[in-house]
Amino acid sequence: MSANDAAAVDAAHPIDLVVVGQGYVGLPLAQAAIAKGLSVVGLDRSQPVVDALNAGSSHIDDVSDAELELMIRGGYTASTDASVQARAKAIVICVPTPLGEAGGPDLAAVIGASHAAGRHLQRGSLVVLESTTYPGTTEEVVAPILREESGLEAGVDFHLAFSPERVDPGNPVYGIVNTPKVVGGLTPACTAAAKALYSRFIDTIVEAKGPREAEMAKLLENTYRHVNIALVNEMAVFCQELGVDLWDAINLAKTKPFGYQAFYPGPGVGGHCIPIDPNYLSYKVRTLGYPFRFVELAQEINNRMPEYVVQRAMAKLNANGLALSRARVLLLGVTYKPDIADQRESPSTPVARKLLAAGAELAYHDPHVPAWSVGADQIERVTELETAKADLIVLLTNHAEYQAEALPAGVPVLDTRGALRGVEGVEAL
Repeated sequence: MSANDAAAVDAAHPIDLVVVGQGYVGLPLAQAAIAKGLSVVGLDRSQPVVDALNAGSSHIDDVSDAELELMIRGGYTASTDASVQARAKAIVICVPTPLGEAGGPDLAAVIGASHAAGRHLQRGSLVVLESTTYPGTTEEVVAPILREESGLEAGVDFHLAFSPERVDPGNPVYGIVNTPKVVGGLTPACTAAAKALYSRFIDTIVEAKGPREAEMAKLLENTYRHVNIALVNEMAVFCQELGVDLWDAINLAKTKPFGYQAFYPGPGVGGHCIPIDPNYLSYKVRTLGYPFRFVELAQEINNRMPEYVVQRAMAKLNANGLALSRARVLLLGVTYKPDIADQRESPSTPVARKLLAAGAELAYHDPHVPAWSVGADQIERVTELETAKADLIVLLTNHAEYQAEALPAGVPVLDTRGALRGVEGVEAL
């Protein structure tokens, strides 16, 4: 078959959706679309990830192997071949945007994905960016690259939009389908095209004024959480000094049926959103010539929490006549949230690093993490919790397994999540 014949065959088999990036955002998105009958290809640059997906092995919590098998039976395939985008009616970019050295988003993956999409972009198709970033990225970064590579003009020859991902790994209630989907297109026609795509497999679509407003909405959501978590984290420190049970105060405050939403203290903030996304907004504001003081103060407070946890651990050991440098400390839970395996930005890592630096002997228990390293140190894993030996237990992530009866008898506990309040020998943060 000639190259022209092969191209004709490809053109005869269009793909409804190519999802670029098959991680915690892209794979569930592909799953939701496949379930509603769309033809979907998952594009990822990692050959091991693609090979595993095509073999029916999922690497994320929210899509089980059994669910992936159903996707494959429904026609899903994963690929590293960017040319599949030439057959796509829609391309959705869900690649990572970690923090760069300057504190803003590292757009290398977005830029790379945009170049690849542009090289294969077809007239009349739709491109949507879902990767979290600062307002203006879709118009100022993605659109020019697509134009450069394709010779096509966004909003004229093809549709371009931004739609913030709202994935909450491990959430048993809200997933891709029943979480309202914000879409903001470069033009009203772009917004309509994005709405038409997502309406095929998502219950509720919310139209933004444009891509900048959609980009800002994502940062506003997570900055709101970031600032309020910092507020209760700072309260946790001085409530301890004042002899006030902050957990009880929060439970009292949330009985008010209006004007209050409960947030809780902890050992820090983790995950792919809260520790990262507000910095994108702060970065953009700094380019205007002034600091975003709320965000930067919240970051400072939340970043201090691992040190505060270590101070509290030291004080609890000292009260029992034992120095931290001679103590065996058992950490419970090293993921960033309960009942999942995701360790991204988990505060357990800086807590462990500081305990090791203070000379503590460290072990951990986590039913979701079979091996855990902190820097060059491989941390001992405890598998039998009830018989574990330790001078102090620090509960960092409140997995469902961590009930009072499952803990070793007689070992004092510092509970950073308030999960075991009221249990003898347990001190809440």
